[in-house]
Amino acid sequence: MGSSSTTGSHDGVLAGGVTWNLSPDRCFDGDPARRHIARTLYTQVRDLPLFCPHGHVPPMLLADPTARLGSPAELFVIPDHYILRMLVSQGVTLEQLGVPTRNGRPFEADQRAIWRRFAERFHLFRGTPTGLWLQSELVELFGVTERLNGESADRIYDQLEVQLARPAFTPRMLLDRFRIELLATTDAAVDTLDAHRQLHAAGLSQIIPTFRPDALVAIDAPDWRTQIARLSAVAGIEVVDYPSYIHALEARRSAFKALGALATDHGVISPITKRLSSGEAGRLFERALRGESSAADAARFTAHMLIEFARMSCEDGLVMQLHAGSLRNHHTDLEQRFGPDKGADIPVATEWTRNLRPLLNAYGADPRFRIILFTLDESSYSRELAPLAGYYPAVLLGPPWWFHDSVNGMRRYFDLVVETAGLYNTAGFNDDTRAFASIPARHDVWRRVSCDWLAGQVIQGLLAEEEATELAVDLAVGLAKRAYRA
Repeated sequence: MGSSSTTGSHDGVLAGGVTWNLSPDRCFDGDPARRHIARTLYTQVRDLPLFCPHGHVPPMLLADPTARLGSPAELFVIPDHYILRMLVSQGVTLEQLGVPTRNGRPFEADQRAIWRRFAERFHLFRGTPTGLWLQSELVELFGVTERLNGESADRIYDQLEVQLARPAFTPRMLLDRFRIELLATTDAAVDTLDAHRQLHAAGLSQIIPTFRPDALVAIDAPDWRTQIARLSAVAGIEVVDYPSYIHALEARRSAFKALGALATDHGVISPITKRLSSGEAGRLFERALRGESSAADAARFTAHMLIEFARMSCEDGLVMQLHAGSLRNHHTDLEQRFGPDKGADIPVATEWTRNLRPLLNAYGADPRFRIILFTLDESSYSRELAPLAGYYPAVLLGPPWWFHDSVNGMRRYFDLVVETAGLYNTAGFNDDTRAFASIPARHDVWRRVSCDWLAGQVIQGLLAEEEATELAVDLAVGLAKRAYRA
């Protein structure tokens, strides 16, 4: 495939050959007094180790000592759904970006051509969190000194190739350079966890799994019975009915916990919870084994299983994470051609108060239970989530997620949540990323924005400076450790 044409107005180098630098005061308010306090607070947290309790880095990337980050296109473009969705919105096809197709249709294999298409459109990311993370990676991690665009694309590609070939840029070496104290991956409940066993054998026990059972709960999915067969095999328990299904799930949770897991993760469109009798749950399960489940059956079963997973968390101590509000794979044709998770996910309005009531009535005051709630519906922050977290001992509010993991999204979060829930009913920060090299940049943005927000509280006389200093450290690391019982 030929390279797309460039947009000339965005193609020049910086005037006068000025080096591409990042502002040391990025994310800070322009008021001099507030900025001074924010800088002071930031110096207290800038170099703290990174605690990463939720994310999607493939564990084999670190388990395999020979693993590399790939080409610049493989590192920055092809796997990143934030980048893909922006470029698709501007008329670039996923084939042109090197994304493999399901239907055998040709796709771009020239890594440099993919990089050029991205570089020619790098200006599209101005003002976005993706642009901020990318600039930080390129400048601070890889030492790029000229702005990325069509004219500089090949020079920067060459520079990145040289860097990526160096031993210092292997994932294992970067793990130390990033000062990662803990890194949680997200793993299917039927995963063998062999990569995590390799990590433990190599002395990398700070990389831990997270139990994600969604594929085993979606009883109307075409591959659900295949998933159940895998569960039987990996758990060593033949799953033939609902009781054996529950037994196998509990066994898998124990296996995850034995390898250091701190949490489970559950993704739903709507956080509906409803307790079914064991007989009713069993009948739904039996229909699913016969391949007769409806969408209504699946919704009822998922609502019941969320309460069951809460019960299991009380018993084994794993923190329950609940992510709600994403209508995934909105573009049907794209999913059919390329598969899931290619950027076509859209937030939906989410109701929490009534939907979570059955679960919270059962376990919300149980001292053994902890649930962290994540939403893509910002309108629910102050209306529902902050009040829920501000009352139920088991409930913590997760950080701004996905579409709201941004400078302004974080500011809105603090303003909408803290007055009702307080900071100590939140779960600190997690990067929630597949992009290993972007982890430091994501944590840095959170630390900068939280320090700036705290500086604003000091300026208004709502916090003393010593309180703000303590809170800055808690927001950087302490709240997340407490939330995940680390």
